[in-house]
Amino acid sequence: MKPTDPERVLVIPATTLDRLGGLIGFSTDAKRYLPVLSPQAKPEFRLRSEVETDPTWLQLIPYLVLRHQGQVFHYTRGQSGGERRLHAQRSVGIGGHINPCDTGDDPYRSGMLRELHEEVSISGDFRDELFGFVHDASTAVGQVHLGVVHLVNVGNDGVTARDPAITSCGFAEVGQLTQDVNSFESWSQFVLRAMD
Repeated sequence: MKPTDPERVLVIPATTLDRLGGLIGFSTDAKRYLPVLSPQAKPEFRLRSEVETDPTWLQLIPYLVLRHQGQVFHYTRGQSGGERRLHAQRSVGIGGHINPCDTGDDPYRSGMLRELHEEVSISGDFRDELFGFVHDASTAVGQVHLGVVHLVNVGNDGVTARDPAITSCGFAEVGQLTQDVNSFESWSQFVLRAMD
């Protein structure tokens, strides 16, 4: 995608989530919400500018939480990040939108891995597992996004930021991060509490 091209992002109708019983906050019941990643959810690419304020569409966001020996990667979102509504907030989630460039049999997974490698450099092996789903309709950002939370277990703590929007990063114990949980964006608050 050229910088001048309007960004298109992968979305599903919000009614898809409603049919699964809705979601307020965070759920580790991954089996219940997994259909949002299936063709039956009627995913499509729409202009980001049109869906950013339209809660009838949910933008699918892989939200990757990196772990190493019980510690979690965390950072502060810098001013250069794409989602201005999250600037200066702390986070434990790496990820972003799925775009039409994410091709193959599974565009979601392709986009998830692209986002991971664009945002951080991982020096060793890693494996991911689905942890849950997060939706926070109480915020302007949250009401138009659906987070798919993955735990990414990394072989060592050799993780560095590639994206300049990731600042003040490193690993820390979950308990240490939850002591200051209110400094984190809402999705990270949900995830940290579930991990604690």
